[in-house]
Amino acid sequence: MGYVCQSLRALVACILVAIFAVPPSLVAQSHVVSPADLQKEMVASTQARQHNLETVRQFLSSPRAENALKSAHMDPEQVQTAVSTLSDQELARLASRADTAHADFAAGRLEDRDLLIIVVAIAALVLLIVAVR
Repeated sequence: MGYVCQSLRALVACILVAIFAVPPSLVAQSHVVSPADLQKEMVASTQARQHNLETVRQFLSSPRAENALKSAHMDPEQVQTAVSTLSDQELARLASRADTAHADFAAGRLEDRDLLIIVVAIAALVLLIVAVR
């Protein structure tokens, strides 16, 4: 009977060693998201950020926008620099607003005064977000 108990203990010990010695990563090889999908998503995210950054920069670098910033005693270079430090979500919202303002101005729905107010508001928002961080 003693020999059977010792054998049973040795068998249980071997099974436990085998279970805990094999890393779980070898057992579960299927990933929820493939590395290729992750790569595609990263590229798409980077391209979207670049597009949004370019949209906001073009909007703020127009002659009217620069004049509006200077009349509000804001440094256009400082605002341009601060834009690049915004998060992806903040940048996407500003790019959307800049596109809307540009389209409204081109369609004649906004006057110069309205555009100046929008530019100064966007610049103030950018500087405020950067200052809070």
